[in-house]
Amino acid sequence: MLDLIYFLLIGLAAGWLAGKIMKGSGFGLVGNLAIGVIGAILGGFLFRLVGLAAIGLLGSLVSATVGAIVLLFILQKFGKRV
Repeated sequence: MLDLIYFLLIGLAAGWLAGKIMKGSGFGLVGNLAIGVIGAILGGFLFRLVGLAAIGLLGSLVSATVGAIVLLFILQKFGKRV
């Protein structure tokens, strides 16, 4: 249970950071926070794909933020066409 709370908090922080980095994404605070949680999963996958490991709080935050930025970028590029 504590791991789930830790994961969600990291994802929320990553979504907030990604929203600040990717200005003009237009998803709002709540949307960016949700994207951060999904981005945490994506970031972990991407890091493992290239052979990197996220260790500790800072590593998890970096991994989740990278995943959230990638997800925001994809949604920004392809979400406008719908």
